[in-house]
Amino acid sequence: MRATWRWVHSDLRTHRGEALFAVLASAGVIASLLLAAALLGYAASPWQRVFNQSRGSHVWLHGREGHDGFGAADVAPLASLDEVAAVSGPFRTATATLESGGTRAEVALRATGSRPPDTARPLLTAGRWLTAATGRDAGPRDGAATPRQGGTSYRAGPPHDQIVLEHTLARTLWATPGETVTVTLPGRDGPTTRTLYVAGVAETAEPRYRAGQDDGVGWILPETLDRLAPAATGQTVGLRLEDPADTDYAVQRAVTLLGAERIAQVTKWQQAKADFGGDDRLLGRIFAAFGLAALLAAAVAVAGAVRARIRGQAGDIAVLKAVGFTPGQVVRGFLLQHLGFAVAGAALGTAATLALGRAIPGRVGDAVALWPRMPGHRAAVTGIPLAAVLLIAAATALAAWRAGRVPPVPAARRAHPAARPLSALGRRALGLRLSPVLVLGWRSAFTAPGRTRALGATARLALPIALMTVALVAWSTLGQFRTDPGRVGRAAALTVRTEQPPPASFEETLETVPGVADAVPGAEFRALVPGQTGTITLRGLGTPDAPYPHTVAEGRAPSGPDEAVAGQGLLDLLDVRVGEWVRMTVGGRPQILHLVGRSIEPDHGGRVVSTGLDTLRDSTPGLRPAFHALVLRPGADPRRVAAAVATAAGEGVEIRATADPVGGEDAPRGVLAALAAVLALIALVELLTLIGTGVRDRVRDLLALRAIGLTPRQIGAVVVTSAALTALAASLLGTAAGAALGHRLVDAEAAATGLGAGVARLPAPALLAALVLAATAAGALAALAPATRTARRRLVDSPGETL
Repeated sequence: MRATWRWVHSDLRTHRGEALFAVLASAGVIASLLLAAALLGYAASPWQRVFNQSRGSHVWLHGREGHDGFGAADVAPLASLDEVAAVSGPFRTATATLESGGTRAEVALRATGSRPPDTARPLLTAGRWLTAATGRDAGPRDGAATPRQGGTSYRAGPPHDQIVLEHTLARTLWATPGETVTVTLPGRDGPTTRTLYVAGVAETAEPRYRAGQDDGVGWILPETLDRLAPAATGQTVGLRLEDPADTDYAVQRAVTLLGAERIAQVTKWQQAKADFGGDDRLLGRIFAAFGLAALLAAAVAVAGAVRARIRGQAGDIAVLKAVGFTPGQVVRGFLLQHLGFAVAGAALGTAATLALGRAIPGRVGDAVALWPRMPGHRAAVTGIPLAAVLLIAAATALAAWRAGRVPPVPAARRAHPAARPLSALGRRALGLRLSPVLVLGWRSAFTAPGRTRALGATARLALPIALMTVALVAWSTLGQFRTDPGRVGRAAALTVRTEQPPPASFEETLETVPGVADAVPGAEFRALVPGQTGTITLRGLGTPDAPYPHTVAEGRAPSGPDEAVAGQGLLDLLDVRVGEWVRMTVGGRPQILHLVGRSIEPDHGGRVVSTGLDTLRDSTPGLRPAFHALVLRPGADPRRVAAAVATAAGEGVEIRATADPVGGEDAPRGVLAALAAVLALIALVELLTLIGTGVRDRVRDLLALRAIGLTPRQIGAVVVTSAALTALAASLLGTAAGAALGHRLVDAEAAATGLGAGVARLPAPALLAALVLAATAAGALAALAPATRTARRRLVDSPGETL
């Protein structure tokens, strides 16, 4: 064992550069995997991210309005409860209705100061926080945006009449900082209507706004609430707990302390988390697949570097065998050496990520800074480096076993040509006066020192490029939810509802609005599946004269009586296929439908069946449309169309924007872009290993090239050309395989979540071409330094190069 340690120490002193590269390569890969894990947690757990950043409350207690509720003094004892870590509030609240451009939404106005609370602090995403009045100037201040031309309303009055909107509520109202909204509240002398200036938009870890279900949240100054609702107001208080597992017990104690009759509603963190994560199953599945694939790519890259280093020491191994080392000692020596490299690289990569990762600009730095407060952080920090080290150990064991089989006196390389003779195609290319650099670079890339080894190197480099292409497929798929919603089941951008039954000419009125292509009447019901073991959504959309443009992925759209299309979630729930008949119960009445197609359904987990409105009228005579779905013309702005519809339809009309299945945020696409950058780093490690191995294995070929008259500059150009051609071949292979794999993966995950296959979208050809060009250029640039050293090197046909 002592001899083994002495040889390991001597080898490290002799090959310091190679040892340093092995450690840095391992560190880079481990750091990449840790950054990827932080990004995955950042994107796949949006509620946890917001909750941790805002120091959110686990429980919200909403008191009744007026004397029936609890007062501010009643809340003080809550802070003394053992389960409570901090109290947010109490805040005076009032229920109101906000309106902007014909769109209405229920909101809970929450009075707070000009400084956000420390616990359950709203996170500003746009604009600024509330500012106290300092004068009579009505204009926006502190860098706030001014109202845009064509906005929904004009500038507000006093500067203290301002509001900060929760971001899903702001998106529903199409309200941005610098614009105004109209608020209506019941008062002592009748409803009070006032215009509020939107100062900012913020995120909070409370349940999101859902029309008809959960009210949105708007923060205003106390003096503004006094003017808006001088009558009865309620109180809202948030409790941040020491242990989330004690939520139910803490709620019981708090309700007992305040009085159950004084509390109107209790909101728990589980509700908010389910609300945030309800539409993230597709993203979660895709990100989990990326995490496993990135670990595989990293292991392949590092294992390739280990095998290359051991293969380059065949001469040293033969000398060790000649002086008496046994195969077991050689295997142990390489295992100890490369396990040490792996452990050192893992420690260095982990330390660098935790210490310096938060300094990276953009989402990556934000994700690393928030990561320690996310669930699973410790498991990831210990598990990822450990898994990588184990994979490296497995690859090292195989390479070390091969090293133990090296004979003490290896055959001379000149007895076995390093590469095949120049092919007929190569000789013909030289005869056509093509550049010798190009021909020899091609030969070096794909034939020397062996075709199998060259193909293996190309396949290893193609793996991370294929994963990058898969990330681009997911990126493009998420992008179409905004750019082309019709392909993902969002043909109608707006929904119009009326308080009273609309006149017969209402559809014609809607279709005359500029930007509206079609106004499709519809109705929606809850239905029971056979056996009454679950509920589904039954929709009646369109008439024979005005059919709804369903996004049909399989089969055809309904055109006759009793025909319908269903989402993938409903097909899975009932275990049926397109072409079968299904039975359901609607309001106690049976409804039998013939499924003629499968549609893309982003709502209700795909458990939706859609038929024509006339089909529902057959079983329910006199059924009137409950809403109208507006299909807009290409290029029409939904915001402007909504304002025009509100003007044309008059009073009593509610206009809603169609919900975005991915939350309307660009965070997932930003995370995918960052993951692509992480995979690019892994590809760079593999590329550097490939170039270094190729230069070392082709030293004797370079001697021959100089002997036949090539200049040092041409020899360096051959090295660069070889690396560029290898990168080009790997990028072409990787993009083709990644595009096919990404399309199947995204469709498979979409089908598993109920959305349905058929939503995957390939990146633009220009983007794929840019990826290929970038990989080729990276290969050429990475080879410049080795090529320069090789061209300047004094090449000698020594025994070390011969054996």
